[in-house]
Amino acid sequence: MNNYPLLIEFVPGTCVSRDPAFVEFVSTLPIVQNGPPGTSIVFKDGARVPLPTDQIVFSEDGGGSARVGFGGMSFEGIEGDQLVFLRVRDLQPEEFLSPQRGRRMTLSPRIVASITVDGRVVWPQ
Repeated sequence: MNNYPLLIEFVPGTCVSRDPAFVEFVSTLPIVQNGPPGTSIVFKDGARVPLPTDQIVFSEDGGGSARVGFGGMSFEGIEGDQLVFLRVRDLQPEEFLSPQRGRRMTLSPRIVASITVDGRVVWPQ
């Protein structure tokens, strides 16, 4: 298994959806929740959770659940009833990024199976 700075494995029955219109991120795109748009986790019931496309360095869903690796995000822990992640560095030059890009991503623990940081599972403990 490859080690990514941050790897999130979502619950079984999820898949990664990439909108071809947003695969090449440009700074004029609007931000949607966890933005920038373009990559979402899709659940069996059709619900979608957006992810910060410009931070993704790896994604797969061939094993029955989505797994997404992030290059410039950190896991900060649980705040209230949400898993909290922060953008700690940008992976692309400033001119290619939206000035409105999100600095914080939150996910419900019920949609995440595990979080791995530098090859070590940190949640659940």
